Amino acid sequence: MTHTPACLACGRGTDVVPLITLAYRGESHWICPQHLPVLIHDPTRLVGRLPGAEGLEPADHHD
Repeated sequence: MTHTPACLACGRGTDVVPLITLAYRGESHWICPQHLPVLIHDPTRLVGRLPGAEGLEPADHHD
């Protein structure tokens, strides 16, 4: 299956924003820099968009 690169969170493609490629569960996915904090701090917001997101833990901060 071929995926057109688009942000997991907002759906925008490379014609609008730069995208960061991530490999997860043997597949390539993309996220824009604006939504990278969602992946880091609140990955459950990507449930339904990133397979397995419900099992990801947010970053553990020791500020």
